[in-house]
Amino acid sequence: MTPRRFEKHYTLEEARALLPQVRAWLEQLIELRDGFNRLESALEQRMQPGLDLGGGLVNLWARTLVELREVLLEFHRREIQLKDLDRGLIDFPAILNGREVFLCWEKNEDDIRFWHDLDAGYAGREPL
Repeated sequence: MTPRRFEKHYTLEEARALLPQVRAWLEQLIELRDGFNRLESALEQRMQPGLDLGGGLVNLWARTLVELREVLLEFHRREIQLKDLDRGLIDFPAILNGREVFLCWEKNEDDIRFWHDLDAGYAGREPL
């Protein structure tokens, strides 16, 4: 028997129940990422050899980085796979017909309707 790659396996009902929270985390991640990118750009413009950056901008950069990490940890703790942030592509480990697979969902979909093998990726999606 092949060892399982994930400890947590979601039923379809469990994964569906998490969708509102997953949507909220995705929105939060996109906002944080965009804000972080703006802060990075602002910091890069101020960086010069021999200068020590500090102050409010650096503090905000660090807080944003911590917030990003915290939201990403929400996915990690639950073994939910975030495959593509912009598309909102999410995989939930599951057991289907005795096989370890992913229940696959994308943020523009109203429900989880697809699955794929662990190594198949989006192109291998099959209807449930």
